[in-house]
Amino acid sequence: MNTSFIFRRAFQALLPATLLLAACGKDDVATPIVDQGRINAYHMAASANVPVKILFDDVEKATLTYGQSSGYQTINAGSRTIKVNVASSGASAFAPQTVTVEKDRSYSYFAYANTATTVAGLLVPDDLTAPAAGKAKIRLVHLGLDSPSPLKLSTTAAAISDIPNTTTNFASASAFVEIQPGQYNVAVTSGALSVPVVNVGDGSGSGAGTNKTYEAGKIYTVVVRGNSSPLVSADLQTKAVLIQNN
Repeated sequence: MNTSFIFRRAFQALLPATLLLAACGKDDVATPIVDQGRINAYHMAASANVPVKILFDDVEKATLTYGQSSGYQTINAGSRTIKVNVASSGASAFAPQTVTVEKDRSYSYFAYANTATTVAGLLVPDDLTAPAAGKAKIRLVHLGLDSPSPLKLSTTAAAISDIPNTTTNFASASAFVEIQPGQYNVAVTSGALSVPVVNVGDGSGSGAGTNKTYEAGKIYTVVVRGNSSPLVSADLQTKAVLIQNN
């Protein structure tokens, strides 16, 4: 029998098996899974009433004007650097911050006015676990420059009634607490007598309206922002804005 014919038939028999092994080898190479969390960045710094750029590890995520947010952005877990730069010049609004991001956790990052002329950053975890059936959740973030401290949330109806466990100091946040859904006004208050500092109203920060419908299953954040000085413009004065986190 012709020797070349024998080798040719052997090669043809081996070729499908060789291709199959090559294909299996490619499929077996798994893409590494990178652990990630999420951050929603907010521009709440009345002291920097100009557009700013938010960067995570030098990657630009959003350009925000005062009062805007980026929406949740994915970021690799671990030690990460957040920068807030002035959009027009690229100059740092304040020193870069190193934060720790945990796998599968969500956070809010607030650029806020720590003095009338400077900016700082606050990272707080967002517990987006659904409230109990028939309940909503709410918390308070106090970023109101020169406002009383601590502040808390209260409801105003026939009388003022405090929402328990929402008391928080300047540049910090309370935990989320459950509330009854319904239509009512939430006020930010101070002191043992729960003196109103600013009303949430419709939640826009405009001061319009006296009631807001808080829905079952929803998670809300009240942010007190701005400067209590009468010398600043009206849009930079102390206001309470409502964020829906889910």
